[in-house]
Amino acid sequence: MKRLIAQGLMFGNLIRVDSAAWVGLYNRALDRITGRQTALTEFHIDIGGHSPEIGDEFGDMDYLSPEGGERQFILLTTEQKTAPMLTPDLSVLRDVLRRFIVENESQLFSLTARDAVVGRIDDGVWRLAGPADLPNISRLTLAADTTGNHVAEADRLAAMIDRFRRDPNAWWDDVLIAQMIEQARKSGDVLRHPVRLDHTVFDVPDFWTARFGGVYLIRSAAEPAMIFADPAQRTEVPGFLTLTVQDRHPIAAWLARNALAEPIINARGADAAPILRQKIDFILADAAIRLGLDTGDGGRAALRRAAGRMGDDLPPEIAGLAALQRYAEQGGDWPVIDSGDPAYFHAIRATPGPARDLVNRLLSELAPRDVRQLFITHKPLFYRLYQGWPDAKREYVAQMLAREYAIDKQGTRTALFGPEPGMARPDPATRDGPWGRAAAARSDTGLPRPAGPWGRAAEDGS
Repeated sequence: MKRLIAQGLMFGNLIRVDSAAWVGLYNRALDRITGRQTALTEFHIDIGGHSPEIGDEFGDMDYLSPEGGERQFILLTTEQKTAPMLTPDLSVLRDVLRRFIVENESQLFSLTARDAVVGRIDDGVWRLAGPADLPNISRLTLAADTTGNHVAEADRLAAMIDRFRRDPNAWWDDVLIAQMIEQARKSGDVLRHPVRLDHTVFDVPDFWTARFGGVYLIRSAAEPAMIFADPAQRTEVPGFLTLTVQDRHPIAAWLARNALAEPIINARGADAAPILRQKIDFILADAAIRLGLDTGDGGRAALRRAAGRMGDDLPPEIAGLAALQRYAEQGGDWPVIDSGDPAYFHAIRATPGPARDLVNRLLSELAPRDVRQLFITHKPLFYRLYQGWPDAKREYVAQMLAREYAIDKQGTRTALFGPEPGMARPDPATRDGPWGRAAAARSDTGLPRPAGPWGRAAEDGS
């Protein structure tokens, strides 16, 4: 992992805590949550206040959620909104916490100016006994206060003020007035400087969870589905189509029926040919390193020379992707590629909509040789696979990501996946173009197979 850290591809954009004041505030908050303090005088924190250095010191990377309990966070500054989240067990946690900071920024800025803010993220589910309990997670509620309880104290003063305004006899209530004065000394002027956190509840219709071997839950689609990374964990859940990542034909058909994915080659705003060329590069590099072939500087010319020596070991994805690249650059006949082709999931991307990022994460798990998309959309899986790669592949991937992603993250994401999506649900009825008659198509195994964006796969049985 040292290569990734050195290139800023792991633990990047963390907030540095190196002042005695911040360390003291963090320790005060940490003691309140865990009953422990750090002896470190300098460390880094993510958006939720988690520090990899403190995790290493404690020997517990989940120290902010003791004994697998509720998710807790520490805010020292609103600038944490730009930091990543290092250990999310739900894919939506970083986005929800970022929105919480942004939508309450003025109040949180005021609070963190004098104290650390500690909080918890509640999913409303007391116990996840099995995958069937996951649909109970539909919204996240955030509760936060400073270690000095400034929000609670402000709420007490606000309640007194409200009582004073409503009660016509309050002007003569010396006890109430004295209590208000004393409370104001603790909380300040809550009328001019309110500290109420108003935006604390966030709906989460779609998410990935690391629980139960990894599960995708997509509720915003017209046909809700749960897709399991571990086939042994697959459970029938009422109201959901349940699949595993091995069910490639049914997943492709489901994506088509619900207009959740589209071919890169005709996606709006996508420059398909360069994207396809890069995907071919990633696949060839993986194959060449696995076969022990010389890849030189890892450039395109060296990879093409290595491909010429692969013979029958040439990856099966190459033929389909090369055909698509030729079509994008030269035109001609539309390539016939369906979900039985190894190139299929490399050649599509999620459509705009609330589930876009989650669908792209699923596609990266179905086509993990595209290491750039895997890194961008599914870091937990990327880091796990990275540890098992040969050293030559680790070097190639680290250098490639530093060169082609890290220098312009947002630009790369936009080029690959399109602009940030709106929240409108895609309408399958309006997307009858290249997908064909997906619902009716069947493979020779009896599993659903979409007619596909490339040719007449359903009719000719290919």
